[in-house]
Amino acid sequence: MRFPGVLALDGVSFSLNRGEVHALLGENGAGKSTLIKILAGIYTAGSGELYIGGKKAAINGVNDARALGISVIHQELCLAKNLSVAENIFMGREFKKLSGLVDKQKANLEAKKILEKLGSALDPRTRVSGLSTAQQQIVEIAKSLSVDAKIFVMDEPTAMLAKNDVEKLFEIVKSLQQNGISVIYISHRLDEIFTLADRVTMLRDGTVAGVRNVTDTNRQELIKMMVGREIQQFYIHEKRNISGGVVLEVKNLSTIDKLRNVSFSLKKGEIIGFSGLVGAGRTEVARALYGIDQISEGEIYLNGEKVNIKSPQDAIRHGLALVPESRRDDGLVMIQNVGFNITLAVLDSFMQLVTTNKQKENGIINSFFELLSIRASSAKQIAGELSGGNQQKVVLAKKLATKPVILILDEPTRGIDVGAKVEIYKVMNKLAENGVGIIMISSELPEILNISDRVIVMNDGSVAATVEGSDINQETIMTYSLGLNKHE
Repeated sequence: MRFPGVLALDGVSFSLNRGEVHALLGENGAGKSTLIKILAGIYTAGSGELYIGGKKAAINGVNDARALGISVIHQELCLAKNLSVAENIFMGREFKKLSGLVDKQKANLEAKKILEKLGSALDPRTRVSGLSTAQQQIVEIAKSLSVDAKIFVMDEPTAMLAKNDVEKLFEIVKSLQQNGISVIYISHRLDEIFTLADRVTMLRDGTVAGVRNVTDTNRQELIKMMVGREIQQFYIHEKRNISGGVVLEVKNLSTIDKLRNVSFSLKKGEIIGFSGLVGAGRTEVARALYGIDQISEGEIYLNGEKVNIKSPQDAIRHGLALVPESRRDDGLVMIQNVGFNITLAVLDSFMQLVTTNKQKENGIINSFFELLSIRASSAKQIAGELSGGNQQKVVLAKKLATKPVILILDEPTRGIDVGAKVEIYKVMNKLAENGVGIIMISSELPEILNISDRVIVMNDGSVAATVEGSDINQETIMTYSLGLNKHE
């Protein structure tokens, strides 16, 4: 499969047995998404052959894939947010009454059955726009479960799920397997691969780097196959003497819907991790600081001076930058090119009346291509054509271009491969060394434990605890995340 200037897949062969969970791994840009989009009928392969059940098959569109029994859960959610849960699950396959009208009651009943299999208490009549990202992910999974598919393709299905939801998903995957359904499972969480998969196929630079039985390999071998080298230190966290003054102080911050009396401080050059279960209020803290959600009570101080942040424009003026949780919805203009996205927030720095200083513009773009190792054919490639990890790097580049004093990262490594994570951690440490205060919101507990100087644990919209030093460990953070006292 070839795109302009990029050979995305180069002679890739892949096999899947009946009732098998086969993990498809590789760095961002290795070709995983291209391969599954071919299976989904979104792309048509330039060459090669496909066999299903021993018979040669052709996939020239989404309907062909569906007719062949292939169901794909994409990494980025594909939901109609103005419709209900049930309407999304059965979209294009609506139940009809004898009169020809849509039978919403039956759709709600059937949707409820599927959701119950997932262990979800979601009301099928709820509009999707009112759901959290994790709940929307469950709807996406339920939508695929509603199709009588023989092959499931799951692209990072647990990226936004809480631990309990992940365990329920694992039960569903194992149930599918027992019923003879085959699963192609893509995840950057290697622990999941060893829990679920029978075999692993590793892609690197559009080719197959190797195939292994899970029982015959280990984490280090997979990482080496993925990046073509051994990564001696996965989590990069420089031990710094944080002697800078307090750059941000939040006092008794509350919002109408979620937050209650949130207080914390951030020092210059410090990395604070925000931990907690899904729905604890971590993202809401970021949204309030960035002027997206209205603050009902509380005060924000920057370098000791009280400020009023009522919009993202106010936040940017005060030196705040937010890398949002959803890069597709909130981070990028997907139909524009990479260069446009990187420089979007700093247009005034190279605009000259009605013309642009191309040399300065290209200087900004090229510096971030190098700093973040962005993989694109050029700055003119459309952002929507990039892999998920490279899209995340472009969002980060756009925010760093504003030269922030405080950088808020909401799930900065979601859907990013091992090598790219290391690159992101290096950038975070370099920024911190240069005095930038960083707030990192993450659902990855190992990331919180290994990258943070201090940890703010959230529970039910409030700060449950501030943890530092030797107390930054899994047991302590999970105890506070559950709303328990450390000694309970």
